[in-house]
Amino acid sequence: MRPADSLKRRIVVAFVLFGLGASMFFAFIAAIAVEGIEVQLVDKRLEAAVAWAAPRQAAGLDVDMPAGLRFQRNEAIPAPLRGLADGVHKVDVGAVRLHVLAGHDARGNWVLVDHESDYDKIELVVYSMFAAVFVGFLLLATLLGGFLGTRVVAPIRELAQAVRDDSAPPALTARKDELGVLARALEAHTAELRAFLDRERYFTGDVSHELRSPLTVIMGAAEILMQESASPAVRGPAERIYRAAREAAECVTVLLLLARAPDLGALAPVQVGQIARDEVEKYRTLVAGKPVTLRFVDGPALAARVPRELCAAAIGNLVRNACQYTDRGEVVVRMLPGQVLIEDTGPGLPPAVLATLGNGGGIPSSGSGGTGLGLALARRICDFVGAGFAYDARPGGGSRFTLSFPAA
Repeated sequence: MRPADSLKRRIVVAFVLFGLGASMFFAFIAAIAVEGIEVQLVDKRLEAAVAWAAPRQAAGLDVDMPAGLRFQRNEAIPAPLRGLADGVHKVDVGAVRLHVLAGHDARGNWVLVDHESDYDKIELVVYSMFAAVFVGFLLLATLLGGFLGTRVVAPIRELAQAVRDDSAPPALTARKDELGVLARALEAHTAELRAFLDRERYFTGDVSHELRSPLTVIMGAAEILMQESASPAVRGPAERIYRAAREAAECVTVLLLLARAPDLGALAPVQVGQIARDEVEKYRTLVAGKPVTLRFVDGPALAARVPRELCAAAIGNLVRNACQYTDRGEVVVRMLPGQVLIEDTGPGLPPAVLATLGNGGGIPSSGSGGTGLGLALARRICDFVGAGFAYDARPGGGSRFTLSFPAA
């Protein structure tokens, strides 16, 4: 699983975004509050002092300002403070920041200067505290998101591992929360699927075993007829009976192998090229008497850990179909690096078969009269042994099947 797709990462990101949003909201509210306090503590104080000092100075009375405040008019106004618009200003004079309330009346301009206001220092401390709280809140959100993400994801991972191992951990099935409900539902569904697959496997195996005996009898009787009869009228049908019974026996063998599901890693490697060559020779009689050339083009050696019977069935089915439905031209089985290519100059696949083939669904059998394994079984064999199955329309007409076998 990529880190970007991790559920834990999404939980942590959600907590961090929540912490960031909440911190920015409270920081905005705090900034408004700090500015409001500044207006009340500084601006209103200066306005109150001016309201007291201006009339007294206009009346020629002494103006005894509180400590840190200085009221000045016209020429007495220091140069850096002249020309200020009416209102409260923050003026930096050297390393000192002054709060200045400027205004004018009938006697001219005036300023009220606060030399000892510590509000800027207090404001800096307050904003520093807010910054520390902001960082701490984000860190706490990250840690909390990671902790909760681990607590949430760990049981899910345990459940996924249990599903992969085809088991259900008692710790999860005994839980009373949603994870327990999910674990019990998965356990019940897995048991149902396992029972269904076992029934299918047993049914396939039993049917295959039951078919072996009559097929063996049919093949034996056909062999006797072929050996003891000199009449072409008897020998020809006997050969057809023998071929049909042999193909049916091969089909039964394939079904048995698919039902048993052997461990592919424990199998000895087989030479796919030799198997393909044998299948070409096996079905050469199908093109006898037709203007069709059946060729095998050798190439790089390919050894794969697959049951020989399944490999032969997958390749042989495609070769047989190509030989049966190609009336003119050629059928070529070509060995490529890691692949077996079967192409023909026949009519190609019908649109209905192409639609199901593109969807990856079941493929109708294209054999004749039930004697072929069909494309569906060939594709199922490829899926079973981990081989690739691809179809392309051959340029100029015909079909091209590519089987990609995993190298041993």
